[in-house]
Amino acid sequence: MNIACIFLQLECSEELGDLVKSVDPTLALSVYLRANVPNKVIQCFAETGQFQKIVLYAKKVGYTPDWMFLLRNVMRISPEQGLQFSQMLVQDEEPLADITQIVDVFMEYNLIQQCTSFLLDALKNNRPAEGPLQTRLLEMNLVHAPQVADAILGNQMFTHYDRAHVAQLCEKAGLLQRALEHYTDLYDIKRAVVHTHLLNPEWLVNFFGSLSVEDSLECLRAMLSANIRQNLQICVQVASKYHEQLSTNSLTELFESFKSFEGLFYFLGSIVNFSQDPEVHFKYIQAACKTGQIKEVERICRESNCYDPERVKNFLKEAKLTDQLPLIIVCDRFDFVHDLVLYLYRNTLQKYIEIYVQKVNPSRLPVVIGGLLDVDCAEDVIKNLILVVKGQFSTDELVAEVEKRNRLKLLLPWLEARIHEGCEEPATHNALAKIYIDSNNNPERFLRENPFYDSRVVGKYCEKRDPHLACVAYERGQCDQELINVCNENSLFKSLSRYLVRRKDPELWASVLLESNPFRRPLIDQVVQTALSETQDPEEVSVTVKAFMTADLPNELIELLEKIVLDNSVFSEHRNLQNLLILTAIKADRTRVMEYINRLDNYDAPDIANIAISNELFEEAFAIFRKFDVNTSAVQVLIEHIGNLDRAYEFAERCNEPPVWSQLAKAQLQKGLVKEAIDSYIKADDPSAYMEVGQAAAQSGNWEDLVKFLQMARKKSRESYVETELIFALAKTNRLAELEEFINGPNNAHIQQVGDRCYDERMYDAAKLLYNNVSNFGRLASTLVHLGEYQAAVDGARKANSTRTWKEVCFACVDGNEFRLAQMCGLHIVVHADELEELINYYQDRAYFEELITMLEAALGLERAHMGMFTELAILYSKFKPQKMREHLELFWSRVNIPKVLRAAEQAHLWAELVFLYDKYEEFDNAIITMMSHPSDAWKEGQFKDIVTKVANVELYYKAIQFYLEFKPLLLNDLLIVLSPRLDHTRAMCLGMRM
Repeated sequence: MNIACIFLQLECSEELGDLVKSVDPTLALSVYLRANVPNKVIQCFAETGQFQKIVLYAKKVGYTPDWMFLLRNVMRISPEQGLQFSQMLVQDEEPLADITQIVDVFMEYNLIQQCTSFLLDALKNNRPAEGPLQTRLLEMNLVHAPQVADAILGNQMFTHYDRAHVAQLCEKAGLLQRALEHYTDLYDIKRAVVHTHLLNPEWLVNFFGSLSVEDSLECLRAMLSANIRQNLQICVQVASKYHEQLSTNSLTELFESFKSFEGLFYFLGSIVNFSQDPEVHFKYIQAACKTGQIKEVERICRESNCYDPERVKNFLKEAKLTDQLPLIIVCDRFDFVHDLVLYLYRNTLQKYIEIYVQKVNPSRLPVVIGGLLDVDCAEDVIKNLILVVKGQFSTDELVAEVEKRNRLKLLLPWLEARIHEGCEEPATHNALAKIYIDSNNNPERFLRENPFYDSRVVGKYCEKRDPHLACVAYERGQCDQELINVCNENSLFKSLSRYLVRRKDPELWASVLLESNPFRRPLIDQVVQTALSETQDPEEVSVTVKAFMTADLPNELIELLEKIVLDNSVFSEHRNLQNLLILTAIKADRTRVMEYINRLDNYDAPDIANIAISNELFEEAFAIFRKFDVNTSAVQVLIEHIGNLDRAYEFAERCNEPPVWSQLAKAQLQKGLVKEAIDSYIKADDPSAYMEVGQAAAQSGNWEDLVKFLQMARKKSRESYVETELIFALAKTNRLAELEEFINGPNNAHIQQVGDRCYDERMYDAAKLLYNNVSNFGRLASTLVHLGEYQAAVDGARKANSTRTWKEVCFACVDGNEFRLAQMCGLHIVVHADELEELINYYQDRAYFEELITMLEAALGLERAHMGMFTELAILYSKFKPQKMREHLELFWSRVNIPKVLRAAEQAHLWAELVFLYDKYEEFDNAIITMMSHPSDAWKEGQFKDIVTKVANVELYYKAIQFYLEFKPLLLNDLLIVLSPRLDHTRAMCLGMRM
């Protein structure tokens, strides 16, 4: 039929679709689609189960059907397809139907599960406007499927629902955990939280972390009030976890308000190991005692450092525990042993005293004994107690405790027994020493012979009883400061001085010799008068003397040393002591130095003298050097420090030693006494300072004395410098015969150098001898020139054959008007083009033009004649002999520098010669111009006609015509004949017509 419709081209209409629908709904759907009947198309889609196409078709054609009607129809047919269809309706940003109406449709058919699936998908974006729908979703599940609701809440998908309403529904549904998560009112929370048996303990503990401090405490209080036995454990867990936030004091008060010491014990037990709060530790001890946890009380009393010991001690005493061990531990740790002993003794708990000193801490026995003595305990009990705890306590402390109570003799049998057993403990011997001192039982012998007691302890004990015994004890143990103090307090300076000398300790000496020590003077007196007089040990003397030096006590040291050195003791000849006496006098009392120098003989003279010099005691230093025949040093003192050269000269004559003369000579030379210095050097036969002497003699002009010194020096040493300076000195003294003899003999002198020095100082006669000796003909020629020996100078220059020498001799001959000799020299100079200009200028500057021209004319025939010579001669002709220039140019124009000669000819106005040069230089234009400019001097007819045809500038043709018209009109035809091939005839005619 479909085919028939197509071929018969039937028109599709709603009526046709209705007819076909009863037979074939699918075919009817095609008809409705072609007829564009949307409502019937959607109806067919629904009837054929193609629900997903309904939404697409409606969007395509823009038709809005009754979605709720369609949804109900689908629901009746298939709830699952209805779920899919409903999801399609809301899948876009703008849903096709209201979600609330869709939910109503689901609920009409009681499709809770499908509705839940729909809403979970539709509300997944968690929009604020969807809050009522979120509430409805949770509500339907809390009523019909609490587990589903619990899962939804657990996923935390929604946040905009009515939390209070949902919380109440959760509580009714038995979901107390979810209810507590949603409740905000404290009343609701307290009502739910007490049912701890229905809640996960871990979750509940974490839940308290979301509450405020006040709410948490109220909830804990409610839990304990509701069922303390059931809820105690969880309350303890909460308190342990949040004690920092809730405060330990508040939690403690909470447990105490219910008198739950068990809860308090477990709560504080969880934090006591990490807390530093004394209150926490005390409360924990209290709770442990209340709950009978004695072992834990012992542990915390032993390990904790945070509780208040006084408070705990008092509590434990009041608690009257069956076991006193916690109290013993506290008193032992915090030094309440005396109180402990008093408490135990008065409460007839003596067995715990024995337990304490035997098992807990035997080292506390001394304090226990002290306490027992305070309560008048029987001596037998005390002695037995000491014997029981044998050797496990401090004897020092025991003795101190007994001594404080004046019962020291109580220990005498025990002490003697210990010593008899071989005990070497100092405390035991200390105690025995004190008993012997108090009983005066030969104490000094015991103090000197017993090696085991503590000297400091026993000495201190003796100070008020017998200072002498204190000194014995302190000296035996080298208790320096204590011995010093007791001696000072009791004026035992003799004993102290002997101890200090025997002790040989520099630091100890330093402490007693301090200026601040008020007892220093009487101590020093005893050291000088008694202690050192008795000693035979050099080391003791040495240390004592050094101590006085270190203490900077020079006057006292002098007093001490005089006693040792000058009073004929065994140390009188001791070198170091004599040195020290003199040095101390230098430092402290200079007036005694000379006396000591003369009286003593065994001191280190050079060293002492040098120290005297450094302290400006020059006469004393001189006396030492002279006494010990150290003459060079003696004369050095006179020279450098006393500064008296006359005394030095007298001393040198008296001892007559070369080194002394050398010292004196050096000083004289430095003072500028050159003659005297040279005499002294000669007496010393010392040429070592030949350089200094030479320089000084040269500056002062003492050449005669220098000759004597250098002749002496030459005998000692054939130094080149000496012989060189000797030659120069002979030259300065004009001893030319000796000089010539010296240089002709074997020598090591630098004769050339001396010759130059003589030349520089114009000693030409000496220089002549020296240069001649070394065959330096150049310098010889220069020297001969200065001597006026020109012929000899020329001969020397010929031998030297040096341009510089030729020039020097030539110039000297010119200055001496020896022009013949000058020309001989000049002929050797002019052949060098570089030297020619200087030579010419030298002649010209002195106006010797004729001689210069003569010399150059003579030089033209030389084999080495060069262009410069011809050129310069031409220039000279142009200036001084112009009549000769034309001839010179005609002969040598090819050998001159034409441009240079052109300038000279132009400057000299030699126009004919200028034209000649232009012609030879092929500057024909300039030649024509010159002839036209100076016709009277330069114009020659034949030459003009010959040159004019060679010019490059055509204009010159016409200027030549004009020139002939003006000056040589009769010869114009001859010129025109020559120029006619090159002229513009018309222009030439016009030029002629203008004329």
